[in-house]
Amino acid sequence: MQIPWQRLSTEVLDAVIEEFVSREGTEYGMEDYSLAEKVAQVRLQLQRGEAVIDFDPDTETCHLIAER
Repeated sequence: MQIPWQRLSTEVLDAVIEEFVSREGTEYGMEDYSLAEKVAQVRLQLQRGEAVIDFDPDTETCHLIAER
């Protein structure tokens, strides 16, 4: 189930994004980025419609998925 990012409070959205970007295996290429930079990049992707938040009610987890 997709959750519109605009419906989340700033605190919850930040927590969802931070959890996503800190997952093991999340790669950003050859450069190292700070947590704040990664969060800003993902937030911009959400704002542009390039990514969506997907909530799985069975596992009660959120995932960020690239929109194609």
